[in-house]
Amino acid sequence: MTEIGETHDRAPGTTTMAPGVLVTLAKFTALNIPGVVAMAPRPGGVNRLFKRGSGEGVQIEIDEDCVCVELFLILKSDTNVREVSRKVQNEVARAIEEMVGMNVTRVDVHIEDIYFAPDEE
Repeated sequence: MTEIGETHDRAPGTTTMAPGVLVTLAKFTALNIPGVVAMAPRPGGVNRLFKRGSGEGVQIEIDEDCVCVELFLILKSDTNVREVSRKVQNEVARAIEEMVGMNVTRVDVHIEDIYFAPDEE
């Protein structure tokens, strides 16, 4: 039982997070935005070897307690690209800031393709 005025100290220790957690969080947040069909493979180049998550359509850069995110997306043909892009930026930043507690300095969205569904006849 706790007496009034008694304080509880936090348990000692630290929490670490693999960068892949941020990649997964950004990826699934983006995929849940209406209009986003899939993640596009990141364009090739030597730099992709040194970036985290570059094969999954997400690139994460971490500098101290700040995160920069690049997303490579495929959108549905009937979506407003500007609205979907802004929604993705806002939701990915919110998810990382709320769930992980890291500051998001930038979320860049690259529209790599537009998906046209085959006509059903």
